[in-house]
Amino acid sequence: MQIQVLKQIRRQRRKHHIRHRVVGTADKPRMSVFRSHQNIYVQLIDDATGVTLCSASTRDKDQRGEVNYGGNKNAAGRIGQIIAKRAVEKGIQTVVFDRNGYKFHGRVKALADAAREAGLKF
Repeated sequence: MQIQVLKQIRRQRRKHHIRHRVVGTADKPRMSVFRSHQNIYVQLIDDATGVTLCSASTRDKDQRGEVNYGGNKNAAGRIGQIIAKRAVEKGIQTVVFDRNGYKFHGRVKALADAAREAGLKF
């Protein structure tokens, strides 16, 4: 098998193990992170009803002018601040962090740290 396919299989395995334990509610939604090569996306999800409460990404229209390239730590930090601001506006103070099978390193860590600094509790 190709190395890329093996990496995807391993990430999916880690993702399933994490999702088996991490569950979001209306009071404490799940903060799910997805990172592609060029962008980063984050959602706050209520798993009880299956509803996305709010989201942010580097592909949002208001972020395209501020972020030149969405695949670096600076962009991830900016998205972390934005999702925290949107969550606080909706009255959400605490979340459960779902790293989605990615290592807590680099862009994922930068997003989480920025969200913590902006007022979210994990």
